[in-house]
Amino acid sequence: MMRYVRKRDFLIVGNFLGTIMQAIGLIVLLPIIVATIYNEGNYPSFILPSFLSIAMGTLIKTILKDYFVSEDVIKLKHGMMIASLGWLWATFISTLIFLLFLNIDVTNAAFESMSSWTGTGLTIFSDVESLPKSILFLRSLQQWIGGLGVIIVVIGVLIRPGTAASRLYKSEARDERIKPSIVNTVKIIWWIYITYTLIGITLYCIAGMPLFDAINNTLTNLSTGGMSVKNNNIGSYHNNLIYAITILLMILGGTSFIVHYHILKGNIKQALKDVQLQATIIIILIFSSLTIFLGKIPSNQAIFHVVSALSCTGSSIAPSNVMIVWPPYVKVILIACMIMGMAAGSTTGAIKLIRVITIIKGIYWEIIKILAPEGSVIPREISGKSIGDVEIKEAGSYLNLYLGFMFISWSILVLYGYEPLNSLFEVASAQGNVGLSMGITSATLPTIPKVALIFNMWIGRLEIIPILVLIRSIIEAFKR
Repeated sequence: MMRYVRKRDFLIVGNFLGTIMQAIGLIVLLPIIVATIYNEGNYPSFILPSFLSIAMGTLIKTILKDYFVSEDVIKLKHGMMIASLGWLWATFISTLIFLLFLNIDVTNAAFESMSSWTGTGLTIFSDVESLPKSILFLRSLQQWIGGLGVIIVVIGVLIRPGTAASRLYKSEARDERIKPSIVNTVKIIWWIYITYTLIGITLYCIAGMPLFDAINNTLTNLSTGGMSVKNNNIGSYHNNLIYAITILLMILGGTSFIVHYHILKGNIKQALKDVQLQATIIIILIFSSLTIFLGKIPSNQAIFHVVSALSCTGSSIAPSNVMIVWPPYVKVILIACMIMGMAAGSTTGAIKLIRVITIIKGIYWEIIKILAPEGSVIPREISGKSIGDVEIKEAGSYLNLYLGFMFISWSILVLYGYEPLNSLFEVASAQGNVGLSMGITSATLPTIPKVALIFNMWIGRLEIIPILVLIRSIIEAFKR
């Protein structure tokens, strides 16, 4: 029987995973700066997990140094296994920090950690304003890093240009290229991201938001993470200008970096040709109108939450107890937004608009093919790119897989007695890495539904396939 995973594959994975573990160890040290500024102490809560991550990464690389692995031999399966394990390790290290600093239940710590890294934004804390500022900053930093991808951080800083960078880049569900080189593409993405971050902080401060809040809210909204330093999220500020800035940041975060690159280069006409940007504008206009006129939701709340759901940010200006009593029709619209997401090549989650467009166009082309005279050639293009049966099949298969995993977690929540529509809302929010909640997510949520939502957040962030590749590889490793 043919074996798809051999010892050499695990050596390749281990080599790169060690580098990622070292990088994660350095990232989680940064909140110490905030802890020092606010005199919070408790430094070992950050230092010990950081040391563990750096030491483990160094140990793995040291053990494997005799097994030289050329970067040219890395395959997509290795990239997917590295990404899956890298995100799990990041979650584990942050879980240790939450345990040491806050002394909370391990499942709650793991939930908060996975939610932060994946940019989901669901939280088990009912009173985030009571949390230490260093912990609040850690959550924001995780979302900001996670918005781009843990692996991309490593590529931009530590990985040399070449095959390895390309495989790792694709392993986090990215394939857009601004430059021919992946490393140069990542560097441009970083510059765009940092530029928008500085602009966001400045705009929030001009609108009257305190500096600490401005930094954290920019990190979380630009990354489409959505966690806030306030109990009522952005709604706590009661400021229409802050609401408008947040909408802008959420749209920026959900827009492809290729579009941003064209805009910053002054090529507005080229940017407006992007089919995902066009679809985003149309969906926001239609769904906001439906929510206002048929759902009877105030216009500012309707637009804000449609953008929040579609961009997979999860920020809100209405408390959960208000959202829970919204009409079912409004919840269905938001669920649809959370399943679709915004542009591929952005920080958004969910299925991504390009797949939705491909599926709809595929159905349309099939209808035209039936109506057209026999032997007719039907042109199939999206944004000037030729679309074949493979792309249409891939988009359809991913949609089925995505909905299948949603169904499993939704069934678990319903079996535990949660209201069906609210349960579907919560699962769509978790798997789409959104963060809007119908109040189901809390510290008191039973362990099994909580674990199911953690799994949804993990597979949603990596677009499912890398996780299945990892699971299949582990199963094969234990076969004789």
